[in-house]
Amino acid sequence: MRQQSLEFLETLVNTPSPSGHEYRGQRIWLDYVKKFADETFSDAYGNCVAVLNKGGGPRIMLAAHADEIGMTVNYINEDGFIYFRKLGGIDPAILRGMRVNIHTKRNGTIRGVIGNVAPHLTKQEGERKVPKIEDLFIDIGAQNKKEAQKIVQIGEPITLHHYFEKFRGDLAIARAFDNRIGTFAVAETLRLITESKKKINAEILAVSNIMEEVGLLGARQIAYSLNPDAALVVDVTHATDYPGINKQAHGDVKMGKGPTITHGGCNHPEMVKRLEEVAAKKKISLQHETMSATSGTDTDVIFWTRGGIPSALISLPNRYMHSPVEVVSLKDLEQIPELMAGFALSVKKGEQFKVKI
Repeated sequence: MRQQSLEFLETLVNTPSPSGHEYRGQRIWLDYVKKFADETFSDAYGNCVAVLNKGGGPRIMLAAHADEIGMTVNYINEDGFIYFRKLGGIDPAILRGMRVNIHTKRNGTIRGVIGNVAPHLTKQEGERKVPKIEDLFIDIGAQNKKEAQKIVQIGEPITLHHYFEKFRGDLAIARAFDNRIGTFAVAETLRLITESKKKINAEILAVSNIMEEVGLLGARQIAYSLNPDAALVVDVTHATDYPGINKQAHGDVKMGKGPTITHGGCNHPEMVKRLEEVAAKKKISLQHETMSATSGTDTDVIFWTRGGIPSALISLPNRYMHSPVEVVSLKDLEQIPELMAGFALSVKKGEQFKVKI
C-alpha cells in the first residue's frame, strides 16, 4: 500500500470516533480529502461530504460510516467506580480486563480498566459466565464518587485502548476497521479518480456519515439531503474462514480473496452487474454474498430514500468483527477504491440505473 495512504488509514483507525461522537475522526477525513475535491462540507450532525466534478451527471454517492462501537458513562457509584452503556453492538463477553479510554471534556483522555474479579475469589466455575453490560464497571483509580465526578461526566464516550498494528504479510489488526476502512476507501477513490486524469462524467459525492452502529442514522440524513442518482456503500463483512463459523448459515468468505459484493434486496441488479464488469476489466477478484431481508448496513436505508436510490454494497472481509482485534487484508482493502473509481469512470453522461422490465 502507498505509504501516505497507509499512514492515513492508521491515523483514521486510531482516532476515537464512537457513535454520536465522530467529530475527531471526521476532521482527519476532511483534511485528507479536501485536496482531491472541488469542495467539502459537513452538516448539522457531522456527516461530511467531498464533491468532485461538481455539476456533472449523474450524481453518484460513495458512502461509508465513520463511527465505531464503544460505550458511554452511565452511572458513578459511591466508591468512584463507573458503569456504562453500550454505543452499538459491543460484546460484554470480551470486556473484562480491558483497558479503556474515557474521552472527557474537562480532562482530556482518561485511562481506565474494566474490572475483572480474580478466579480465586469466585466459588465455582459456573459463576464466571458472560456478564451483562450493567454488571461491568470501570476503575479510574478514584477514591470515591466525588473525586470521580471531578474527572468524568455522565454521557462521555468510551473506547477500547487498542490500536492499529501490521500483522503477518499484508494483514493488519485494529479495533475499528468497522468501518474506518469504508471511509478510507471512499477517500482513496477520490484520490484515484483525481490522479487518473481521465474524463469523468458523473458528479462524485464522497460521504463519511455518522451513527450507523446505532441505527443507520447518518445515512438516512445525508442520502435525503444529497438526493443522489445512485450510491455505492462500503462496509466490512464477516470473514468466515476461521474456527467456529457455520458456513452453511453465514456463507464462504475468505480474507485475502478480494472484496465482496452482495446480491439481492437493496442491491440494485444493474449496479451489481456494472461492478462485476468493472472488476473483470481491472482483474479484481470478487467474492459473492447474498441477503434476505436486510444487509445490516447503510445500504438498507439509502436505497429506499425518497423515490428509491439505486444502490450497491461493497464489503471488506473482516475477522473477529466488533472486537478489539479485527483482522483484515490490506491487499483486499486496496482493491475497493480501485473498483469504485473504475465504476465512477465507467458512468456515461446522464446514465440511469433502472431495472429492466
